[in-house]
Amino acid sequence: MNKRERLEAFFNNQEVDHVPVGLWRHFPPEESHGQAYVDAQMKFYRDTDQDFVKISCDGYFGFPNPVLKNLEKPEDLFAIKPLGKDHPFIAEQVQRGADIVKALDGECMCFYTMFCPLSYLRLEIGWDRMMDCMRENPEAVKFACDVIAEDVKALVKGLLEAGCDGVFYSVQSAEINRFTVEEYRNWITPGDKKVLDYANSLGNRNILHCCGWEDVRNHLEVWEDYESAAVNWAAYIEHLDIPHAREFFRRPIWGGFDNKEKGVLYKGSKEEIQAETISLIRQGGKKGFMLGPDCSLPGDIDLDHIKWVVEAARSL
Repeated sequence: MNKRERLEAFFNNQEVDHVPVGLWRHFPPEESHGQAYVDAQMKFYRDTDQDFVKISCDGYFGFPNPVLKNLEKPEDLFAIKPLGKDHPFIAEQVQRGADIVKALDGECMCFYTMFCPLSYLRLEIGWDRMMDCMRENPEAVKFACDVIAEDVKALVKGLLEAGCDGVFYSVQSAEINRFTVEEYRNWITPGDKKVLDYANSLGNRNILHCCGWEDVRNHLEVWEDYESAAVNWAAYIEHLDIPHAREFFRRPIWGGFDNKEKGVLYKGSKEEIQAETISLIRQGGKKGFMLGPDCSLPGDIDLDHIKWVVEAARSL
C-alpha cells in the first residue's frame, strides 16, 4: 500500500499492511506564517516520514473579529458579523492548505486543523471572559457562535476546494467541571454541529478531535453523536483505552500515546517507545486504528522518538 491507500483503508475499517502513524506538534512563531510555515511543516513530514500531514493552524489561533476585540459586555456579541471568505484570517489559511497540497503532490493525504466556534471565541477573549459571558447571557454566546460558524464553514469550503482531504475538527470545553451535559448540548452543540455537518456534506474524510487537556476529563457523551470518518481522543485524560474507545465511538479511532512530557513518547528510550508502539498496535489491530497522541506533542520533542514509532509500526 502507498500512504494514500493506507489511509483510505483506515477510514473504511479495512485491514492495512501496517498501522498508520500520525503524530503532530506546533511550530514556533517565526515559522507560523506564509512560506516559513509550509517549509517547517514539510520538513517535519519529511524528517519523520509519517503516513499523512495534519496541517496546524499555527498563527491563526485568535479570531480577529472587531466585536470580540472590543467586547465590553455579553450583549455586544449580538452585533457580531461574519468576516467573510476574503478576510486574511480565512484566505491565508486556505492558501496554506493549497501550498501544502501542492508540495505533497499527491504523495499522501492532508487534513487541516480548525476549532469549533466556541473555541474561536475563547481563543480571542480568554477562558474567564468566555465563561462570564456564557453564565451572564448564554443566548448572546450562542448567537456569536452561530455567526462564527459561518466563517468556519467558509474556511472548510476553501480548504476542501484547495485539495485538502478533510478537516481535523477540534471540539473543546466539555470538561466535567465546566458545563453540565445539558448545558453543553443546549449552548454549544448547535454551533459545533453546524460546522461539522457542513464539512461532512462536502467530504467524507473529516476527523473529530475530542480535545482533552489539563488532566480534566470531558463529558464524552456530548460528542458521541457527532458524525465523522474517524475520531482522535485523549486516551490518558479520559482514562479510555483503545478497546473501550472503539466500543464507545463505533468508528475508526486515532490515538493511544500520552502527549505530555511525562509520557513515554517524550522521555522514553528507543526500546521503551517501540515496546509501547507494539503494545498499542496489539490492542488496536490493523483495522480502523491509527497511532497518534492525545493532543499536540511538546515542541521540543526529539524527532527520533517519532521515527522510532514509525519504524516499529512498519515492522509488524
